[in-house]
Order: sequence, then C-alpha cells, then structure tokens
Amino acid sequence: MDLRPIGVFDSGLGGLTCVKRVMELMPGEDIIYLGDTGRVPYGGKSRETILRYARQDIGFLLSRDVKAVVAACGTVSTNGLEEIAGDYPVPVFGVTDATARAAVSATRNGRIGLIGTKASIRAAVYDRKILALCPEAKIFKKACPLFVPIVEDGRIGDGEPVLELVARQYLEEMGDDGVDTLILGCTHYPLIAGTIGRIMGPEVRLIDTGAEAAAQLRRLLENGGALARREKGAYSYFVTDSAEDFSRTATIFLGCRVEGAVRRVSLEEK
Repeated sequence: MDLRPIGVFDSGLGGLTCVKRVMELMPGEDIIYLGDTGRVPYGGKSRETILRYARQDIGFLLSRDVKAVVAACGTVSTNGLEEIAGDYPVPVFGVTDATARAAVSATRNGRIGLIGTKASIRAAVYDRKILALCPEAKIFKKACPLFVPIVEDGRIGDGEPVLELVARQYLEEMGDDGVDTLILGCTHYPLIAGTIGRIMGPEVRLIDTGAEAAAQLRRLLENGGALARREKGAYSYFVTDSAEDFSRTATIFLGCRVEGAVRRVSLEEK
C-alpha cells in the first residue's frame, strides 16, 4: 500500500470529471488537483507551448510527492505526453490509451467519432491508436473549440440556448456519418453529455475519457500494490487563477461542494 497522493491536472476544470470518477473508484486515495485556469484553454496553442505547460504542471505535482500523475486533459494527452512521460520517477499517463481501447470495444459497425479541441484533432493520436487495435475502423473527427469556454462558463444545462446552437452545428454532420461510438475527447465534455447524446441519438455510445483514465489508474495501482485501502482520502486543489471562482464552478463538475483547500499558485516559478 502506498499512501502518497495521486496527482491530476488539466488546463482548467474539465479534469474534475476524471477526479470525480477517481473518488468513486478509489475513495481511500488522497488527490491533488491542479487546474491551470490562468491559461485555459490549451486547445488553441502550439504543441511546443502545450508541452511546456505540461512539464510545469507535472513538475508542480511531483513537488507534492505524488505516486502517479494523470493528465486529465485531452489536449496534453495527444500532444507529446508520451514522449516526456518516461522522464519522471512515477507513472505519468493521459487519457488516450484506455479511451481508444474502450471505443474499439464499444463500436458495432467500426465507425467511430471523435470530438475534441483543435490541438487534439490535429495531433491524430487517436487515429493511430484506434487503427492499431482495429485496422478496419473508420474515424470521423470534429474540432469543437467553443465547448470548453461554454462549459467553463457554466452553460451546461440541457436546453441551454448557446450550447444547443453550437452543439447542433458541430454534431449533426457527424450523425449523418453513421457513427455508433463517439469519443468525448476532452474531459470538459462529460458535463454536456446529455446534450451531445440527445443530438447524436440513443444508439450512439459516448466514451468518457476521464472515466476511462480513472479506471486505468485503478488497475495500475492495484497491480502495483499501491492502492490506498483506507476509508476516505483527502483532497487538495490548486489553480493558477481565482481560487474563489474555482470553488463555485467546481461544485458543478464534482456534483458536490468542494472539500479541501483551494489555493492559487504560479507555475512559471516551478
């Protein structure tokens, strides 16, 4: 058993959907969450900038003596994370491997959709991983850059006019492509899964990247004998912008009030 905390980071608040699942699957784990809210979103930035931010995020979490780091960020996961993951003394992984496996297992007709940030779509990492598992798969992709700011602004209710308009514009063409499985390639997207699912139709299986990464983390810790088997862990949250704003919005992502201190930090100094 390893009682050190788990580190989770994202460009903003979307990674909290992964944290919520970690809390459910591994209630005894301490969790340290880092949201780079001062620089969100990462999706429109260059690969070099994304990697620089990722190194700073990981470095910050390692300074808190974590036993594993989950990049609960689709943009980081698809823009060079695998190249730098081996540089660190603890397991560091993103959302792509487990998600690709889940999508291939879920599809019935081999037509898999992917929505994500511009950087995630441009990187084509999911294409490579899915085709390695299922060479006959057909992949249909759509960048959805407005979803992150909409979610961060809390406009996530079913029937929310702005969300509805944007979602239909993004998704209706993909529905015509006949996909039966859709990867929610950003951890913000599960918060609007109701709207996405309604537009895509009940026959389309939605794959939650954060949930898949949380399940992968549990397997890793269990297999390594590092799972914390106590009744309840403690949670700490760090952000690079307003801690007060984070506390309010995080309640939406977690489905409960934020437990634990929220502190503002500067990553440029790390």
